[in-house]
Amino acid sequence: MSANTERHETAVTRYFEAWNAGGGDTLAKAVAAAWTADGRYTDPLADVRGHEQIAAVITAAHERFPGFTFRPLGEVDGHHDTARFGWELVDESDGSAPVAGFDVIVLDGEGRIRSVHGFLDRVPA
Repeated sequence: MSANTERHETAVTRYFEAWNAGGGDTLAKAVAAAWTADGRYTDPLADVRGHEQIAAVITAAHERFPGFTFRPLGEVDGHHDTARFGWELVDESDGSAPVAGFDVIVLDGEGRIRSVHGFLDRVPA
């Protein structure tokens, strides 16, 4: 694994830690560890900037899908300051994954996320 790939893997690991943080201070710390202060998150349902707004999007996802966990799907592919990866939202009770998507992240020089461009590949009706 090259240092560059390791940098992408670390950023994606922090990203999933934020998405799976319980809330409150844990969520705030995880978002701050993953994103730059002015970081952006964009997907078909959201376009937000800054730690508080990103945490609010994560909280809303967990309110809509209680008992679900975000997990990576496949390998992280990256070059320079950009990486892409798939993910799915898994129901811990039965293992089903009704939501799946694909994200592209752009990192700063410290390996924190400057922006996320998210795409939804599978969503419930």
